[in-house]
Amino acid sequence: MGSYSENPDWADIEPIPQDEGGPNPLAAIHYSEEYSEAMGYLRAVMARNEMSSRALALTEDIIDMNPAHYTIWLYRAEILFAIKADLHQELEWLNETALAHQKNYQIWNHRQTVVDRVDSPAGEAEFIARMFEKDAKNYHVWSYRQWLVRRFDLWDKGELEDVELLLKHDIRNNSAWNHRWFIVFGKDDGAVADDIIQRELGYAKNAVRLAPQNQSPWNYLKGVTRRAGNLMSSLKDFASEFASIEQPDDVRSSHALDLLAEIYSQEADQKSDAATALDLLATHYDPIRANYWNYRKALLGQPATAA
Repeated sequence: MGSYSENPDWADIEPIPQDEGGPNPLAAIHYSEEYSEAMGYLRAVMARNEMSSRALALTEDIIDMNPAHYTIWLYRAEILFAIKADLHQELEWLNETALAHQKNYQIWNHRQTVVDRVDSPAGEAEFIARMFEKDAKNYHVWSYRQWLVRRFDLWDKGELEDVELLLKHDIRNNSAWNHRWFIVFGKDDGAVADDIIQRELGYAKNAVRLAPQNQSPWNYLKGVTRRAGNLMSSLKDFASEFASIEQPDDVRSSHALDLLAEIYSQEADQKSDAATALDLLATHYDPIRANYWNYRKALLGQPATAA
């Protein structure tokens, strides 16, 4: 948009300048002339609580220059609802804005407000898929997706299948693993059917076999085991497929070694085995966290080992 001062549609508005704290501000921010002018007009229309199409256009102009300005987003939402603007058109504009500014969380808060008012998730899954093509680990998108699931009761509406496709593409997508947990176990805190527990244990184990050094499925596996009320020792044989203290040079997964250390530590007659596993982690398989492994070892009453 061109200069507001030269636009006859804005002739009735006296812009309010930025108050920097006097004539000699300590740390004045150097804004562009275009942005400073637009903000001056914004302060003026906000001061008079104007709800109009021109004020809406002004917010779009400023968001284009500074999409992180959360006050603008709040004001924009108020205007949209006050003038009964076309919210589907707003979502179309938001699509392009979100694609241009992928790490901006204000966009997603605004989208949630608009979709909540629209009262329908139609088209959202398709747009989320577009966002994931750009970045399948975008935290803001995943948070918004969880809100959609809760708001519109989408637990059984293809979410699990979508997550499996994302994990098939990238088994190391920790965000997708987190969403899988949310879909399977997040609806309520009640008991989970055994067939679902077995399905999830099997899925995690298969993922481990694809990438033994990927921490995500190991964490998921332990989480499912705890959720089922089972002991970690139930995973001992599986973890032993990838690590053994008897074959210290053939460890395929430091996460398996970590799990074995946890299991051994819970068995009274295997504290020394737990210490051996932690020593291997501290000295060979994860020395960057030697202090942590030695801390774990100290909890066993065993002396620390230098990395």
